[in-house]
Amino acid sequence: MTNIYFVRHCEPDFSIHEDLIRPLTQKGQEDSKKVEKVLKNKEIHAIYSSPYKRAIDTVRKLANTLNLEVKTKDDLRERTIADQWIDDFNEFVKCQWEDFEYKLSKGECLRQVQERNITALKEILNENKGKNVVIGTHGTALSTILNYYNKAFDYEEFNRIKSIMPWIIVMEFKGEEFIGFKEIDID
Repeated sequence: MTNIYFVRHCEPDFSIHEDLIRPLTQKGQEDSKKVEKVLKNKEIHAIYSSPYKRAIDTVRKLANTLNLEVKTKDDLRERTIADQWIDDFNEFVKCQWEDFEYKLSKGECLRQVQERNITALKEILNENKGKNVVIGTHGTALSTILNYYNKAFDYEEFNRIKSIMPWIIVMEFKGEEFIGFKEIDID
């Protein structure tokens, strides 16, 4: 069996609007220590991450403790929304979950986010058969992965987890076959 521990990033500093370089807040940095504490004894063999700073920084302490490199994969990045300000973000998100093809100009639809994240996940599964792997990720990206394997993970489930940072789940696979997942409490 291969276990993939997805770690949705800790609290980011939303005052920084550039997605790629948005750092963690002080609370987020403290919470990354909880991530390290929860996962350091799980016999982790590899650590991957989105290329976004907040995702990398969430798993960096764990990587340092385990003397592992954080390997970034561009396809694990978060959804590109648009090049414009969205007045009603919650309505935009609802529209995207109701129609996986819905997107704004220069943005991505959830189908695109899902396809590239699943491609990256399958590459990681094939490179790490029978191992325990950590992936630093994002709320929407992870939600589309969960939806791919379990259609019951929908808009309501996304809403349930959207403010949980960090959020850790473990997904179990036999080869590329999805067996199941469970949430991991960090407190």
